[in-house]
Amino acid sequence: MRTGRRVVHLYVGLVLYGASDGLLVGAGLGLDPWDVFHQGLSERSGLSIGLMSIIVGAAVLLLWWPLRQRPGLGTVSNVFIVGLAMDGTLRLLPEVHSLAVRIPLLVVAVVLNGLATGLYITARFGPGPRDGLMTGLHRRTGRSIRLVRTGIELAVLAVGFALGGSVGVGTVLYAVAIGPLAQYFLRFFEIPQPVEEPAGEPVARREPKPVAGAAPDPAILP
Repeated sequence: MRTGRRVVHLYVGLVLYGASDGLLVGAGLGLDPWDVFHQGLSERSGLSIGLMSIIVGAAVLLLWWPLRQRPGLGTVSNVFIVGLAMDGTLRLLPEVHSLAVRIPLLVVAVVLNGLATGLYITARFGPGPRDGLMTGLHRRTGRSIRLVRTGIELAVLAVGFALGGSVGVGTVLYAVAIGPLAQYFLRFFEIPQPVEEPAGEPVARREPKPVAGAAPDPAILP
């Protein structure tokens, strides 16, 4: 029963994550750093942004090998489903020009991204390829997670912007809001983990380990 719930969290989370990325693109007010990079590559290659997300995700996954990272079901599923859901959302979403529509669309996209992050991570089927790159570099270099994440995201943001990716108020809003939103939804969707009872200590007296503690670094799921 618990495994079935985890699978639902995984795939619903991935689809919603891709949909939220599509809404961010549709709002046209700036994207998160990785999608700025994907969009910049899309502008130069002529391929869809969702397809570029899949290609980049697969390329990043190859970098796991020298970092000795092990992908899980969620990792491999992430590579394909997020990009496909993004392209599908963009095909269904009508073009919008009015700020009265684009601003609420941006807010919905960021909140939905945080919700999707909570669903995907609580499934516990492995990190996305980009988060795995972050944790792998953290282990190999000894640098803090925050420093490694910031360095990666600033790099892809700069390259994506140079290639023509969209940077704007949405980029700032995402950076500020995604951490608290992800933290809230991680707790909201948390699936209690089975606890083995040690000798002489009832399970009822033990607290389940939460998915997230204090405040997480801004989560870039893919």
